[in-house]
Amino acid sequence: MYILLVFILAVAAAAVVLYNRLIRSRNRVDGAWSDIDVQLQRRHDLIPRLVTAVDQYAKYERSTLEAVTELRAEAMRVTDVDARGKAEEELSTGIQRLIALAENYPDLKANENFLNLQNELVETENYLQFARRYYNGSVRDYNTMTETVPSNIVAGTFGFDGRSFFQKSSDDAANVPLVKLGSVE
Repeated sequence: MYILLVFILAVAAAAVVLYNRLIRSRNRVDGAWSDIDVQLQRRHDLIPRLVTAVDQYAKYERSTLEAVTELRAEAMRVTDVDARGKAEEELSTGIQRLIALAENYPDLKANENFLNLQNELVETENYLQFARRYYNGSVRDYNTMTETVPSNIVAGTFGFDGRSFFQKSSDDAANVPLVKLGSVE
């Protein structure tokens, strides 16, 4: 009788420990997503200023400016992690095209406001790279906990679902900054 009671208490204690580890892991994933969201918002806030700076010099490049503006709006509208990753990748490509326009306008390349915006964008892309790596590592650890025995039993019982990774679809560009000063990668 005592052995059964000790066994039940040990199983209950293990379940509590696993539950708490799952909670910590889920909170780490949520915190990591928050870091990504902050950097994405920072990038979204820079885009109108960048478009305005380019627009002052590149009057004939209206289609590129409008495309970047539309991509920004779409990226801000999407909430699902997978869809957001795809929208952000398209936005990154649009930003690359926008930065590349500077090559055709020497006055724009020399403009201090444009250079400052370009520096801020590079810094934001670097922060995004680190935040993406941390988030994906946290998701990997969390998903491993929700899928492996014995924590998967606790996860299934209490409704802990796996999370999606936030990464670009092209592996070669997934972990490198998109923009360098003075040129586009």
